[in-house]
Amino acid sequence: MSTTHGGPSTADGPPASSLPASAADKTQIPVRADGVQLIGQAKDSGYRDAPSLVRRADGQTLQLTRLLYLVLEAVDGRRGLEEIASHASSGSGRLVSPDNVRTLIASQLLPLGLLQLADGSQPELRKADPLLGMRFRYSVTDPERTRKLTAPFTFLFNPLIVAAVTVAFVATCWWVLMVKGLASATHDAFANPALVLLILLVTVLSAGFHEFGHAAAARRGGATPGAMGTGLYLIWPAFYTDVTDSYRLGRAGRLRTDLGGLYFNAIVAVAVLGIWWATGYDALLLVIVTQVLQMVRQLLPLVRFDGYHILADATGVPDLFQRIKPTLLSLLPWRRKDPEAQALKPWARAVVTLWVLVTVPLLLFSMVLMVLSLPRLLGTAWASTQKQYSMLSTSLGAGDFLDAAVRVLAIAAVALPVLAVLYVLLRLGQQLVTGLWQKTRGKALQRGTAVIAIAAVLAGLTWAWWPGGESYRPVQPYERGTLADATTAIFPAGASRGMREGQPGRTLALWPEGARKPTRDEPQLSMVLVPSQTGAPGNAGPAAPSWVFPFDRPAAPEEDGNQSLAVNTTDGSVVYDVAFALVWADDGEDIQTRNEAYAFASCADCSAVAVGFQVVLIVGQTDVIVPENLSAAANYNCLRCLTYALADQLVLTLEGPLSADGTARLNELWQQIADFGRNLQQVPLSEIQGRLNGFKQQIMDVIKSDPNARPGSPGGAATSPSATPSTGSSTAPSTGSSTSPGTAAPSGEPTRPGPRTGGTASPRPVPAATASGTPTGTAPTPAPAGPQPTGPAGPATQPAAAPTAGGASAPTASAPPAP
Repeated sequence: MSTTHGGPSTADGPPASSLPASAADKTQIPVRADGVQLIGQAKDSGYRDAPSLVRRADGQTLQLTRLLYLVLEAVDGRRGLEEIASHASSGSGRLVSPDNVRTLIASQLLPLGLLQLADGSQPELRKADPLLGMRFRYSVTDPERTRKLTAPFTFLFNPLIVAAVTVAFVATCWWVLMVKGLASATHDAFANPALVLLILLVTVLSAGFHEFGHAAAARRGGATPGAMGTGLYLIWPAFYTDVTDSYRLGRAGRLRTDLGGLYFNAIVAVAVLGIWWATGYDALLLVIVTQVLQMVRQLLPLVRFDGYHILADATGVPDLFQRIKPTLLSLLPWRRKDPEAQALKPWARAVVTLWVLVTVPLLLFSMVLMVLSLPRLLGTAWASTQKQYSMLSTSLGAGDFLDAAVRVLAIAAVALPVLAVLYVLLRLGQQLVTGLWQKTRGKALQRGTAVIAIAAVLAGLTWAWWPGGESYRPVQPYERGTLADATTAIFPAGASRGMREGQPGRTLALWPEGARKPTRDEPQLSMVLVPSQTGAPGNAGPAAPSWVFPFDRPAAPEEDGNQSLAVNTTDGSVVYDVAFALVWADDGEDIQTRNEAYAFASCADCSAVAVGFQVVLIVGQTDVIVPENLSAAANYNCLRCLTYALADQLVLTLEGPLSADGTARLNELWQQIADFGRNLQQVPLSEIQGRLNGFKQQIMDVIKSDPNARPGSPGGAATSPSATPSTGSSTAPSTGSSTSPGTAAPSGEPTRPGPRTGGTASPRPVPAATASGTPTGTAPTPAPAGPQPTGPAGPATQPAAAPTAGGASAPTASAPPAP
């Protein structure tokens, strides 16, 4: 049901002498316009002075003051101004002169389209066009046919029948939703496209039966229902019934009319349960669910559904939306006593104020979410439409026309919400721009302010809808879609709040396509990263301000360790960190050196590359050789980023110190390795490990060819490559880059990695990126002579890989001992 009302009018107006001649002539013997219906004074009104209602030929209902209604009531095409004034005076209890009548006719009734024009023609009616009103109405039945169609259903409003249906409906909902369930019904429906079409057909017919309920309830109360038909609400097809005449009824009669449609939905649900009992088709139970959902939707009082009219008729305020502006203004301390704010009775004013305080924020919030989620909605709709179109083509090719019909309906179900959102935004923008332009006509300062406001809104929409990143990415099945998730795109800082130790939470795991997923019976090892807290027990201390990752920063390398740490938190940049080290170990010294490479990124369109390369040369007999080679790559809140960590370690035992020729050759080779490290950003990532493997082979060739220092045992040769590529998506600020050179030790002493020096990354395209850094290495020096072990060398390869993709990743590492 849908009605539209004009605002209350007053009896004040310009004097008759100031009116145009045509208007003054017409006011002598006024005539009502065709189709005008006098409904009368509203009963049980929430206004202090109850308005009187009039309906025009176009179906729009107007609210008039009592005086205006009396004047219009006396206008019959025969009475003159004096007779009309006499009727108005006797009905209102106040003196009304013919001049007053002339003024009211010219300034109020003629502009409202309630009287014929001076030449006897009908007025041009300006019908209200609310944003949330029904458009493109098409009448299916005229009032006479509506009365005949709905007359047989009026007996259903007998109180005993109403009570029985209500109890049966509650029992039906309980049994279907809490006892029987909907699993078998859903399976049967989707296994048979014909059942899906049947459910849809019954649901559409029940929506039409819903309108029968409104009309029958109006007849039960003594009102005369009007036309029934269909139209578009926003862009959704909808049915309507004209029950404007129910305003003649009291509050109970109007509420019966409002609830009549929901009551008929309940009748449909009970009837469908009976049909299910007789046939056994579980799919029919889905019709009961559609009735419940339709009833819940209709009860929403935010837009012009049944819930809105129930609230309006219960309070006696016919058009709640027209009360939004005066209600909000009445909240201002200096506007509380405005006449428009005091127009309602105290209890009605309290209810309407509560409705306004709930409805306005919810509608505004819905509009904001609509704007922010539109790109994702469009991306999801496009992906779903493509999928349904592919299935439609398959169904048509197989000759399955029932399934093809279901696919067409699915495409329509996807497209209609998107079109509705676009339509609402377009209409809203059009009304705002038009309203501002008209209200600022002739006011230069206000128009300039309005233009600036419109430009700011357009700039905000451009920012929110600009293609880029993953703004138009379809919604994924693993996404929750909470309000916090919806605001993460605008306020990414909130996304950095992760789980805390000891507290339950949710995390996201991305699994390679086609890989076997872990189960309860066959679990797989994983690592969960939790946020580090400053000052928490066990933490080394407060993290640096630029550390934005939900795990602790890797510990600094030990004295004989080698570590490459690339951290990038700057959008559009690339950070390289290269650490090359050559370590000599004395005879008998325990070897527990560690080679590490870590690449972490939290930014957009960025890369972090860490390469750690360590060569450990052990001269003489050593009993303990436990080298560690670790790599980890992780991205957090990262959007189109790349993290790549490569840790490569070579451990060799020598029978004795290198000869002078071998030392020179190793020095020359290490300078080549250092030059390679300094220019590593020019090397494609796919070639780095291969080049390092080549250098390791050359080092082994130098040592094998030296007569004094051939590889021996028990240490043998231990090669430990570790590559960790990773890609993902998210965002965050800050920057950082560093390199780790080694230092040369005096002759006869083992070489240790030296202090780290900083380098600055330069923004470059990804992945063919470059960055500035200063990777250096140590020149090999002869170690002191010692016992020469015997036995063949035993090479061992120890790979460690930690690929990651999307969101916060959990790096893995391996640290197997050398033989």
